[in-house]
Amino acid sequence: MKKTFPDAAAALEGLLFDGMTICAGGFGLCGIPERLIDAIRDSGVKGLTVVSNNAGIDNEGLGKLLRTRQIAKMISSYVGENKEFERQYLAGELQVEFCPQGTLAERCRAGGAGIPGFYTKTGVGTQVAEGKEEKVFDGETYILERGIRADLSIIKGWKADEAGNLVFRKTARNFNQPMATAGKVCVAEVEEIVPIGSLDPDGIHLPSIYVKRMIVGAPYEKKIEFRTVRTREAA
Repeated sequence: MKKTFPDAAAALEGLLFDGMTICAGGFGLCGIPERLIDAIRDSGVKGLTVVSNNAGIDNEGLGKLLRTRQIAKMISSYVGENKEFERQYLAGELQVEFCPQGTLAERCRAGGAGIPGFYTKTGVGTQVAEGKEEKVFDGETYILERGIRADLSIIKGWKADEAGNLVFRKTARNFNQPMATAGKVCVAEVEEIVPIGSLDPDGIHLPSIYVKRMIVGAPYEKKIEFRTVRTREAA
């Protein structure tokens, strides 16, 4: 099965529709599927529910889809660097489901493993627990969290072979791996595709069975999520 496509638009052809749920990999601006996000923006698909650790920053990453008002709901754990996210949320234009970061990763992992729900202590006694089933195990209270399944997963990898076995680089592994398994279809953009047999089998982070389509997205420009500089006087 040929998995490599010439560009992001071709790789997403036939997969996008209004109102769909998308799991998007990445951690801050690290390991985000930039080319696939651009193609989703250009497609004009709308009413999206997007599951991601965060929503990018203003006009970078998923922030581009917020600017074009294509996202109706975000399921996220951190959104502190995105002013447009804040504006839309406070104006009632964007639905938001906040989820603790570890719980979000586990919800996606569970969904990918066919587990519909699990109990966790994280969030007990806080707003996170509101409306959720509680259960006591060994004298401790836990809340029920649902596994997440998406119509589509978009992820960013470092290197893949032609079969779709994939390796992530450092921090980019955090959310890309569980997000990849949670989607009915996973599309990956990578920096390099190598011949089958080039990757060490023990070093593969995501087996090819999860990856249905791939593109090479390189070259990439290194973006900084939040920059702090000294004033001239302080220097």
